[in-house]
Amino acid sequence: MRKQRKLVLLIATSLDGYIATKDDSLDWLFKVEGEGDNGISEFYETVDTILMGRKTYDWIITHMTEEFPYKNKECYVFSRQENEDTEDVKFIKEDIIDFTNKLKNEEGKNIWIVGGGDLLHSFIKEKLVDEFIITIAPTIIGEGVPLFKEDEYQLELYLKGTRCFNQFVELHYKRRR
Repeated sequence: MRKQRKLVLLIATSLDGYIATKDDSLDWLFKVEGEGDNGISEFYETVDTILMGRKTYDWIITHMTEEFPYKNKECYVFSRQENEDTEDVKFIKEDIIDFTNKLKNEEGKNIWIVGGGDLLHSFIKEKLVDEFIITIAPTIIGEGVPLFKEDEYQLELYLKGTRCFNQFVELHYKRRR
């Protein structure tokens, strides 16, 4: 029997649980001293598919002046608007749950949820996220875009491991089945 692909969240958050400031800035994150690439290249080898929301995609296009960072991966951007696919991404307007379940049942490596608080919220409510790798920065920003939105849901996780990358602490959880 073929093993189902995992949907994995790898994301950085402030100590008080925000993934960006109210104006979508990540400046606070880049001020923290890490170690190498904080384990990202090791993780990157375990995935072949990237999922993100439209706001995350727009942030990447606006703030990353070099080439698109996920060129060698299948990259899907969920959007409510009509968009034309590019060389690097396919825009998805269909139901995210159905689309993601189809992806999870295809052959391949793991699937990385790069970002989008709204997108992540939908995945969590539907219990689609299999693993959570959360890197905590020793910064308190007070308000902003929360990692987890308030709602009627509950997930039970278990700790798979922890690692430190200088000032960052990585927590790796798996969802209990």
